Amino acid sequence: MPSPAMPASPSFTAPAAAVPAKSSASAAVLPRHEPLVVQTRDGLVESIHYGSLIATAPDGRVLFSAGDPQASFYPRSSLKPLQAVALVRAGLDLPADLLALTAASHSGAAAHRDGAARILELHGLTAAALENTTDLPYGASEREDWLRDGGRATQITQNCSGKHAAMAATCVINGWPVQGYLDPGHPLQQLVAKTVAELTGEEPSGLSTDGCGTPLFALTLAGMARAFGRLASAGLPNGTSGDGASAPASPEAAVAHAMRNHPEMVAGEGRDVTELMRLMPGLLAKDGFEGIQAVGLPDGRAFVIKISDGGDRARLPVTVRALEALDVDTAPLARIATGAVLGGGRPVGLLQAVDFLSPFPGNDSVPANDAN
Repeated sequence: MPSPAMPASPSFTAPAAAVPAKSSASAAVLPRHEPLVVQTRDGLVESIHYGSLIATAPDGRVLFSAGDPQASFYPRSSLKPLQAVALVRAGLDLPADLLALTAASHSGAAAHRDGAARILELHGLTAAALENTTDLPYGASEREDWLRDGGRATQITQNCSGKHAAMAATCVINGWPVQGYLDPGHPLQQLVAKTVAELTGEEPSGLSTDGCGTPLFALTLAGMARAFGRLASAGLPNGTSGDGASAPASPEAAVAHAMRNHPEMVAGEGRDVTELMRLMPGLLAKDGFEGIQAVGLPDGRAFVIKISDGGDRARLPVTVRALEALDVDTAPLARIATGAVLGGGRPVGLLQAVDFLSPFPGNDSVPANDAN
């Protein structure tokens, strides 16, 4: 069932003056984002979320796009499934629920905290091996429960602890130094960088540090879409989508299989990424801070979204609209396709995607890495 989409109008187009040219070596050209989501209140547009997105076919062709999908951006936590693939390639062998936690931005529930501790224990490590930052649980209810019980900010409760526990474990497996595993020159991070470049089909245009301390690569939406298409379409030996009966045939398949079968470990109860994978079996999804959403389909199609202002609430309306454009039945997502705007406790408006879809200009044989 299609979600309501507000027609885009010329009044929503960013004026040229809003995208200044580079004026000095230290100034950057702003990405040419387009309106993706609006919030209305009694018929008046109250807020606009700009952004960019791209959808790709299994062979890399661009299916549709909006904004500036070739602009460099930081994928933030949507990079975790790619990092997890690198760890599995390096010999990491975990039960599916713990492998899903490796690719997670978890809420900090008991299952998440215990899972990170289990990864460490299986490899003779303790929390002292972790080099991520400390934080309270990310989930609101999980954080309240943790504080109510006298908890404090720790590395285990930080939402990336599963990934960090797995990184330390992979160092043990390979005889690499555990201390310093976050250094970009460490063998572990060199392998991650190589894996990211292979899966995205592009060399990163820059390097930074993510909030938890891991190296972070500047990539394009097109590159990340290619990577998620490859992960989501990675098959099992018997050609099924995976129900736990067969061992995944490749590291890519192992990570995708784990995430789809344990969505509660990828995020947590009440989190939209967990709900998205539960409602749409076979779909692979991962979010990232600053308005990032990546989605892969079992047939190899994929799309990635960047909300320019980092507004988290805008991800789901765009995600559902993009799925509709890919002819996916989004009826199960009707409840999360839009957001009600309340006035005095009653609905007076709507948060919804605009009609941002535009077929890629030219014929449909243009590969994503040639898009403008």
